[in-house]
Amino acid sequence: MTAVPAAEFGSARAPDRSRHPLRRTARTGRSAVRIVATSITVFLLASFLTYGLGAVGHANPAAAVLGDIATPADITRMNHVFGLDRPLLVQYFSWLGHALTGDLGTSYFTSVPVSQSVGQALPVDLSIAVLALTFAVVLGGAAGIAAALRQGGKLDRAVTLVCAGLATVPPFVIGIALIVVFSVFLKVLPSGGYVPLGTDAGQWLRFALLPALALSVEGAAAIARQLRTSLVAAVKENYVTGAVARGLPARRVLFGHVLRNAAGPALTVVGLEIPNLIGGAVVAEKIFNLPGVAQLALQSGSQHDIPLIQGTLLVTIGVVLVSNIAVNLVLLRLTPQARRPAGAAV
Repeated sequence: MTAVPAAEFGSARAPDRSRHPLRRTARTGRSAVRIVATSITVFLLASFLTYGLGAVGHANPAAAVLGDIATPADITRMNHVFGLDRPLLVQYFSWLGHALTGDLGTSYFTSVPVSQSVGQALPVDLSIAVLALTFAVVLGGAAGIAAALRQGGKLDRAVTLVCAGLATVPPFVIGIALIVVFSVFLKVLPSGGYVPLGTDAGQWLRFALLPALALSVEGAAAIARQLRTSLVAAVKENYVTGAVARGLPARRVLFGHVLRNAAGPALTVVGLEIPNLIGGAVVAEKIFNLPGVAQLALQSGSQHDIPLIQGTLLVTIGVVLVSNIAVNLVLLRLTPQARRPAGAAV
């Protein structure tokens, strides 16, 4: 195998011409405010679309609740009880105001508070998603670093080929393959079901391993490919020579400076993978029989339970946006160039 000389990883952090601490802090603060403000705007637009699509749909919740024997007068009276006879904007702002306080309404069919139903299902998805994201970052990061260290060698080509192949395989195919291998043949892990983390951490891990692995493969492949590309480009920068001349240890430079500069694109991939994990949860919950938010949303959709549909979508949007805010703030902290406004000199 042809290894990249260790000296090439003697890179220092890319120079930041605005070294005054107060100036850097102010710039970071402005960037963080922009990130949060943008996310709030997206949340408001998404919440309005979520509520609007439910409100203008062809389904008539009052008629569905009352059944075939309902008269037009009964339906009108029930629409008034549900508040569906008010203007759309009035309904939306009333719903959003209550939602921001934790009140997502009540199911039309079960009379159970939506927040209670979502609160029981959401931890399933969050625990699986966090485990899947951990697998993706650890496996993808290790593979990307290993490939960059052996640029052009057999390991580099193997990682690139495997990642390219895995990126094209849907999560449900990987999930079925994992069930066949670990549940049917090896009989070491259950094929489905769920135990809450707070009830038994060991059993939770046994049930969560396969769905988390199935969801993590695509993200791990994307992270590995992006990180490998970024690292290979980073070691060719001019400031690498300067770091080598100063005699910085290769390991310290790799993990303390080069990796920090090259992590930006990989972190962006992490942010993009979060919605994919949420979307993949629909299939994963079905394959592995998980009582998560996706199954709750599918069930509510089949019943035209508008408050439950809107509540699950709103919570999902909130989780995705909060996760992306966190990723962007980490990116802002790790990469100085992300603090610079567009068009600024570097």
